Order: sequence, then structure tokens, then C-alpha cells
Amino acid sequence: MLNKNCVKGRLNMNFHSESMDRLFKSFLNLETVEECYRYFEDLCTIKELQDMSQRLDTAILLSKGMSYQKITEQIDISTATIGRVSKCLNYGSGGYREAIRKLENGEKRK
Repeated sequence: MLNKNCVKGRLNMNFHSESMDRLFKSFLNLETVEECYRYFEDLCTIKELQDMSQRLDTAILLSKGMSYQKITEQIDISTATIGRVSKCLNYGSGGYREAIRKLENGEKRK
């Protein structure tokens, strides 16, 4: 199913809530990768974490121009998921691109 949050330049406003704000603020309060491992292991299943990390890896490879075929060879991910990531990367709110840019520049949170 297509991620409905991937609409060019705008977020699905039904997604925003006090609960989601609290969740994201809890992420921002984590200071180390080790804290993230502990928190996310409690918060998510290992499969959910693996899926999210695969999507980010896919977005990075797509942003570098890698083909779907090469991505599926490198990452155990379906072409359908690659297509969803590609749609969000190209027509979403810009979150993937901002995260990738910050990772590449070694930026820390402010």
C-alpha cells in the first residue's frame, strides 16, 4: 500500500497529534546511538527496526542514482518497497533528503 504521507511538499495533517509530538520529542532527547538502541529495542520489534533501516539505506542508494536491481542485490528489499521509498524521496515532504544530507554532512541535532 502506498504511503499516503508522500504527497509533494506537504504532510498528511491527520498524522500530527500531541501523541506523535511526544514520541518525536522522546527521540530528540536521546543523546547517543547506544541510548537509541535501548529505546528503540523497547519501542519497536526488531523487524520494524530492520525495515526502517532498509528504507533509509534504500533512500540513500536511490539518491546516489543506484538502480532498483542493484539495490535489491545489495539490500534484501522488494522492488515494491523500493518504489514506495522512491516516491517518498521524490514527491514526499523532503524528510528523507534532509536526513540524508545531515548524515552525509555529519550534522548533529541542535
